[in-house]
Amino acid sequence: MAQFEDLSADITEGPIRTRREGAVLEVTLDRPKANAIDLATSLIMGDVFAAFRDDPDLRVAILRAEGDKFFCPGWDLKAAADGDAVDGDYGVGGFGGLQELRDMNKPVIVAVNGICCGGGLELAISGDMILAAEEATFALPEIRSGTVADAASVKLPKRIPYHIAMELLLTGRWFDAEEGHRWGLINEVLPANQLLDRAWELARLLASGPPLVYAAIKEVVRDAEDSKFQDAMNRITQRQLRTVDVLYGSEDQLEGARAFAEKRDPVWKGK
Repeated sequence: MAQFEDLSADITEGPIRTRREGAVLEVTLDRPKANAIDLATSLIMGDVFAAFRDDPDLRVAILRAEGDKFFCPGWDLKAAADGDAVDGDYGVGGFGGLQELRDMNKPVIVAVNGICCGGGLELAISGDMILAAEEATFALPEIRSGTVADAASVKLPKRIPYHIAMELLLTGRWFDAEEGHRWGLINEVLPANQLLDRAWELARLLASGPPLVYAAIKEVVRDAEDSKFQDAMNRITQRQLRTVDVLYGSEDQLEGARAFAEKRDPVWKGK
């Protein structure tokens, strides 16, 4: 059973805190000094994001980190030296609760406030949108310690130009937020004091939108990632994807048409 299967009350203590406002859940990583993730923290994050996924009243999540220097450097190597299993069971969502979480059909916004490297960058690219402070820096330095950035090796070449992704993976070099924005990895670069406000502004905008459509978009994108175009289109039009089938038979789809005809804003119910 998940440790945090009910997010109706905020989590106010521990390495992971949550704050709920309406349909938005803010998840804060707070593990001084650098917000590195150990096994216990990863397990909690998996529980929290699985509970977010399964809560019908929550529509959007924000992932952020406490402090102004570190977002996350990834795995806690000190904990690993003390016996934390590097290849252990990271929890229901894999490392950091997001990388391997199945059926995550809700938008996740990542707000990067500082150093974001290794598994921290892999965690960030597991979200749907990335906002970054101007001072934020990024790297995949695993190559220098003789290991592989596994999730980044799978995901990064699909998100930015292949040759740039390979350069970052093969050299482990650092890059800043502006470069990340230039390659399309980062949606917006902001002054640090505006980062969280912008994340909430965007989250509230998404929370006001049609949740069943968002779910269908996310499943279609995942399904189509390794499919031929016509095969993917056939699965959509034949309603072979669960979220698409739900959407096409929903009250919300009728509401969208009625609202357009009546020249008013739609009221989305998620059903």
